[in-house]
Amino acid sequence: MSIALAPILLRFVLGGGAVVAATVIARSFGGRIGGIFAAFPAVYLAAIISLALEYRGQELLLMSQNLSQGALVGMIADVFCALAASRFILKNGWKKGLLQALLLWFIAAPAIYYSWQLL
Repeated sequence: MSIALAPILLRFVLGGGAVVAATVIARSFGGRIGGIFAAFPAVYLAAIISLALEYRGQELLLMSQNLSQGALVGMIADVFCALAASRFILKNGWKKGLLQALLLWFIAAPAIYYSWQLL
């Protein structure tokens, strides 16, 4: 198994850059606006660009389709996580609430994925 360095660096730069940008925006314009930018799909974009570095033609299209379908499942689970976090954090504090919301994501993502496979 070989690991290409360029796609990993690309993910690091885009993902880290998105976190920094969301933090700066949140501090400048408030948490809600920062939260919108915190949901920016930097990892997804980096993954798609990484695929374009590794694949060509029909194989690139198939890999991009598979990645996009998986990303959709993850994004739906993210919505559940964000809704749960907003509720659980207020109710149980940020540490316990965040942990509960992340546990919900770990349950929701596979459940959504396997439900989708049944369709």
